[in-house]
Amino acid sequence: MRFVTTTGSKAAADARICAGLGQRKRAELLGLMRPAFVRAEPWLQAGKYVSAVMSGLPKRNGWSIARHAGDRTPDRTQRLLNHAAWDTFAVMGVVRRLAVAGLDEAARRSGRGAAMRIGALDESGQEKKGELTAGVKRQHMGCAGGVENGINTVHLSYVREKTGHALIGARQWIPAGHIADPVKSLVMGLPPDLAFRTKGQLAIVICADASADGVRFDFMCGDEVYGSCTGLREFFEGHGQGYVLRVPSNFHLA
Repeated sequence: MRFVTTTGSKAAADARICAGLGQRKRAELLGLMRPAFVRAEPWLQAGKYVSAVMSGLPKRNGWSIARHAGDRTPDRTQRLLNHAAWDTFAVMGVVRRLAVAGLDEAARRSGRGAAMRIGALDESGQEKKGELTAGVKRQHMGCAGGVENGINTVHLSYVREKTGHALIGARQWIPAGHIADPVKSLVMGLPPDLAFRTKGQLAIVICADASADGVRFDFMCGDEVYGSCTGLREFFEGHGQGYVLRVPSNFHLA
């Protein structure tokens, strides 16, 4: 018996398979996140939030996420992000391990098991209005093409050659002036024991988290923000980690 599938039908079947796989992966992710939440309600709301973020919403904001989640207002999601008790870094670890395992499996299935594993460090800006968001100030924002009001976050991407990539770690950069100012620090909700770290020092923390999770890279890469950080280079060398980091033209090495 032969089955003939038209191009349109095959595309629809592939879309259904992908949708089913996406639902299973979201359910798996939600289950792995459960120990990081004290109460079940914030955990369930986190599942709705993840589903909205991973959806095809053309614009993601409080109201569009609320509509996708079936909530009347953004209040529940805002409570989750601003006030609920849950372990942010534990959840980040869950996402990291799931993303790395998924990309490694995809590389293996496509016959690219030996493809390089690359770690890419970079910061990303996000424009913000007002002065109350943690870390917000007028600074250079690549997304805006100049100096704008916003925040900057250092990210680590896990890249599998010719397979895909995913963000597996992040730390928001907080200006030293905000940490040193007790009033501003309190208004922004910064932890009282928060110490200032450069972007290179934040990269060390992110890479240490990935290393603790058993994530291995053939080499790390980054621009001069990270190449100029002596501590980061020493961290890589101490862990036997190969790296390719840019440095500015006036950089001196003894």
